[in-house]
Amino acid sequence: MSEPNVNAIPSARAAGRSRTHKVTVTAMLSAVAFVLMFIEFPIPALIPAFVKLDISDLPELLAAFSLGPVYGVVVAFLKNLLFAVLHGTSSAYVGELFNFLMGSVFAFSAGFVYQRNKSRRGALLMAVLSVPLNYFVVYPAYVVCYHLPLETIIGMYQAIRPSVDGLLECLLVFNMPFTFFKGLLDVALCFLIYKPLSPLLHK
Repeated sequence: MSEPNVNAIPSARAAGRSRTHKVTVTAMLSAVAFVLMFIEFPIPALIPAFVKLDISDLPELLAAFSLGPVYGVVVAFLKNLLFAVLHGTSSAYVGELFNFLMGSVFAFSAGFVYQRNKSRRGALLMAVLSVPLNYFVVYPAYVVCYHLPLETIIGMYQAIRPSVDGLLECLLVFNMPFTFFKGLLDVALCFLIYKPLSPLLHK
């Protein structure tokens, strides 16, 4: 009869505590991200008012940096699920879907390259991907769900800069720089608060 492996017991307990901690931190950051989704404001002089600035991607970055890229995606999913269930949607769930897709790409890529280049690629990738996602998914969905003519949407951009012509140019001129700025803002805030929160995130 073989002897029990006494060394495996502390190891199993440590693994259990680690999983519990990760679940707890993920739940906490998801709740914070959900609350931050209510704090948003437009920048009407730079981009149409229906595109608002918020920092709800910040907890996703904290999760990706401290727990791993997959946890950043989980936080992005849970915050949008909570928002859709508890608050409801004003965009036929198109906005929540887009927020989840962009947040997931941002958090996963930023967490993946965090050790090497401080997530600059993550912010850039999020900005670049916002163009095809908006062009092929988000705005066509708005047209279908709200019966809002595409010309009306383009007109909102042209009210700021009359020279833009067509949806693709609007996205390249307005949305891509805006998304890139939003990503860099989230990264900057993350690095400001990451170290003070590190003992809690890495307990």
